[in-house]
Amino acid sequence: MVALIVILFPPMVIAFLLVMERVEEPLRRPTSPREVAEFLQSATPGEVDTLAASGIRRAMARWRRRRRSRVQKSTEPLV
Repeated sequence: MVALIVILFPPMVIAFLLVMERVEEPLRRPTSPREVAEFLQSATPGEVDTLAASGIRRAMARWRRRRRSRVQKSTEPLV
């Protein structure tokens, strides 16, 4: 049992670190001035409330999700 833990622990730690790297990467990316200008022009009242309550990171994340879902809907093929 101990040998199994000794063998599996290092790969599990490495896998965890790789997953956390992917999670943290978008958090380290700064918001560009162009994105802020686009946000201020097209933000919904809910996104502006999020900006006031939670800050620019959470508001930009909400805005990006909305934009991404809008782009995905517009690129769906018409059957």
